[in-house]
Amino acid sequence: MPTIGVSIAVPDPAGEWLQDFRVDLGDDTARLIPTHITLVPPTEVGADALDAITDHLAAAAASQEPFEVRLHGTGTFRPTSPVVFIGVIAGIAGCMELAAATRSGPLGVDVEFPYHPHVTVAHHLAEEALDRAFTELAGYETTFDVTEFWLYVHNEDHGWRPTRSFSLGAGPAAS
Repeated sequence: MPTIGVSIAVPDPAGEWLQDFRVDLGDDTARLIPTHITLVPPTEVGADALDAITDHLAAAAASQEPFEVRLHGTGTFRPTSPVVFIGVIAGIAGCMELAAATRSGPLGVDVEFPYHPHVTVAHHLAEEALDRAFTELAGYETTFDVTEFWLYVHNEDHGWRPTRSFSLGAGPAAS
């Protein structure tokens, strides 16, 4: 059964810089995880469900308009989860609407925590590395336009690979 995820990619140069930062912290798995804002967390699906999921994601994208995201400063989910992240401070509503639209139908998944849009920059590392990420990225800021999101498929050897993009607002034109 394939494992998929749906995310907003953080474009380069910010995406690449943040990914390199994660690797520099000692997170070798970061090389296999493109920098992103999660919409649908890792989910196992049947191979026969991929067509329905693709159709669902296309409809979800068509129903949403492009928006701007601004990332700024750090936050953490500690002590509940050993994660440090960059906060989404503009575009929260757009992320939440996309997450709701994508997490329905064939991707109506149960999640452990309420949706909180963010960009993970340190995960399951030593406390010192988590503290370093929290401190060094406290003033980090970037802005980008969200015009699409991606379906990712996990591969044990190559990590998370974007397999298809879905353009926002690409629905049929009104007549």
